[in-house]
Amino acid sequence: MLLEVDHLTTAYGGLVAVADVSIGVAEGEIVVVAGANGAGKSTLLKSISGLERPRGGTITFAGERIDRLAGHLITSRGLAYVPENKRLFPRLTVRDNLRLGSWLHRREPDREAPLETVFRLFPRLAERLDQRAATLSGGEQQMLAIGRALMSRPRLLMLDEPSQGIMPKLVDEIFAAVKVIRDSGVTVLLVEQRLMESLEIADRAYVLQTGRVVLDGPARQIMDDPEVRRVYLGM
Repeated sequence: MLLEVDHLTTAYGGLVAVADVSIGVAEGEIVVVAGANGAGKSTLLKSISGLERPRGGTITFAGERIDRLAGHLITSRGLAYVPENKRLFPRLTVRDNLRLGSWLHRREPDREAPLETVFRLFPRLAERLDQRAATLSGGEQQMLAIGRALMSRPRLLMLDEPSQGIMPKLVDEIFAAVKVIRDSGVTVLLVEQRLMESLEIADRAYVLQTGRVVLDGPARQIMDDPEVRRVYLGM
């Protein structure tokens, strides 16, 4: 496994948001974490990325334990996280936001080499390099957030609700891009509210309910089981 989360528990104050969760992501997979609002999905990604400090359990990435590392050190290991709110620099241009994504490689002569991949995935960004991020549409901002993460040259890309607040047409582009990203050699861990679309492109899925894993298996199997969809996914 490229990523192994073992018996992870994370709490906010006295409230446990993730309880004894174990998941694994193999290199080359798209893995979806599904569940209703408040199930602990975003907290799981924040814990893996170093934004939240786990109360218990371990997180191992590429054979190295990372659950006690600072977020920037986790990123330097090859794990990139695109949060739900994108966290762009709104007053900076598209170009500058992308360059900030490559900060870890700032001393390397090929620092901007990933731009070719980003522009192939999202041609709109190439057309808007000198625009401020704040002037982009919601879908274009999501493309920029993903593009900025790819500039760090990750082995694993974690996406939290990439379709949220985006027009349906652009949602299709985002999901198509996720498949291309995986096919290019980047493993993907995805939290997504559009469950059917995400399960269609995923290899495996975990279902969280009130902070615990209640089901895991092949994405197609979960998607095709009407009882699972009704009880655990609210579909």
